[in-house]
Amino acid sequence: MPRSLRFARWATFFYFGLNGFVMGMWIVHIPVIEHRAGISHTVLGWLLLLLGAGAFAGMQLVGPLTDRLGARIAVPAGAALCSGALALPGLAGGPLALGGALLALGFGNGCLDVAMNAHAVHVERAYGRPVMSAFHAVFSIGGVLAALLGARTLGEGVSPGATLGVVAALGLTTGLLAAPALLRTSPSQGSAAPGGRPVRRRTPPRVWALAALALMLMLCEGVANDWSALHLRDVLDAPASTAALAYGAFATAMTVGRLLTDRIAARVGAVAVLRHGAGVAALGLGTAALAPWVPLALAGWALFGIGLSGCVPQLFSAAGHTDPETAATNVSRVAGLGYLGMLAGPAVIGPLTHLAPLDVVLLLPVALCVVGAVTAGILRPDSDTPQQTATPVRSAEASNI
Repeated sequence: MPRSLRFARWATFFYFGLNGFVMGMWIVHIPVIEHRAGISHTVLGWLLLLLGAGAFAGMQLVGPLTDRLGARIAVPAGAALCSGALALPGLAGGPLALGGALLALGFGNGCLDVAMNAHAVHVERAYGRPVMSAFHAVFSIGGVLAALLGARTLGEGVSPGATLGVVAALGLTTGLLAAPALLRTSPSQGSAAPGGRPVRRRTPPRVWALAALALMLMLCEGVANDWSALHLRDVLDAPASTAALAYGAFATAMTVGRLLTDRIAARVGAVAVLRHGAGVAALGLGTAALAPWVPLALAGWALFGIGLSGCVPQLFSAAGHTDPETAATNVSRVAGLGYLGMLAGPAVIGPLTHLAPLDVVLLLPVALCVVGAVTAGILRPDSDTPQQTATPVRSAEASNI
């Protein structure tokens, strides 16, 4: 294995960790920034939609640009946008300024998200074996480190503006320094019309099917983020300190699962990972929703995290491998709809709780996990598209890396 390929993999780990760390620092400072901006929870909820809108726009814009310019340009540019925009919420003194800051932060996050996942697909293709899930695990680890550091700085009374500004500067610097280790991916040449004008290639139906699955499964992940602690508190009357363990169990299990998924996928294949993972996730969330005791509910949330952990990375990988020339564009479709699913979790579950108890409403994401298990065969490459199969890098190609 060429040394440059190993460096490229470690650089990809770095960008995933940086993305998780930057977004984690924002999340940790939400309560303080909300208070400083003088807004209510309701207003904050509306402003967070701008974060999602910016991310979706960035994903759709940077996908084709990454295919055209190459990941070695798009990834550090996305890292610079995401890191630099982190300083803006800490400086916002009112709702309008905060809304603009969140729009910019979301845009930078979307750009980095798609670019680094597209580069991860190229790294995986060069390795010739699954490596995608470990990258997503490092993203989660970056969020954990941000939570620890953010808690420390907030406890010492450091202002959000100072903390986020320093993190933004470090992210900008290190994001540019890591760029030379990235793969020199060949920009897409595309096809041309008789007049020489480039022809826009349609997104394959298979990619849209993968995107629909990503929407459903990331909606389930959003449900865990937003409702796991509330489930223990409101349904099982657990104290707040115990209720918080529900999300902790889910997040920890998901991180561990993603660290293990690549080896499992190499042995049993992506289809089996999605089929059995989504099935285990359905079993876990169903157990948590119907559990009469807190320990059983915590075990259910952990099982939900283990099952769900490897599913979405398989969708990203399959989308990227569908067509090497439009890997980033295809990843942007899957990531974009998946991100909408993540945001839709509170919007879907919240209103339904007015019609049925929360433990009953949680059976909806259970059903979505079952759909994911049943339709896992979509990950199987078509027989007429051999370029979907990852192939290891040859020694002759090492000089192009």
